[in-house]
Amino acid sequence: MSVRRRRAFDLEVLPRPGGRYGLTLFELDPRHRGNGDGREPVVRVWGQPMESILDRILDTLKRNGARASDLRPSRKKPFRIDEEAGVRLGLLFLAIKPMRKLTRIEQLSNAVETMSTEETYYWFAKCCDHHCGRRAQKAFRTLEA
Repeated sequence: MSVRRRRAFDLEVLPRPGGRYGLTLFELDPRHRGNGDGREPVVRVWGQPMESILDRILDTLKRNGARASDLRPSRKKPFRIDEEAGVRLGLLFLAIKPMRKLTRIEQLSNAVETMSTEETYYWFAKCCDHHCGRRAQKAFRTLEA
């Protein structure tokens, strides 16, 4: 009988010029045994899209044992996020990254928040696919916004 290991995610602060910061979400490979840290970057987000969903990011961090005050430009240690929260946050980052209209970003943020777990995993897998991920991201934005 094999035990399925749950995936985890790291959310790392990405320093930007002018004392600002962005965030990088990494997926951790539970089967990693080789060289390197076993982390694969999923998505980076910064600027207006990130700032417009900061409340969702802070809620995710709080549910994973961090304090809101821990998120700052000088932070070096990544935040560890459980599988479901990481998938939900990753999908949200992938969806809003190219967007600029705050009303559409808010619509997508609310849509991701109210999705079922299965639906979130489905769209996350589609949007992270190396072959058709960009088309899936566009389809997701169109469908939900």
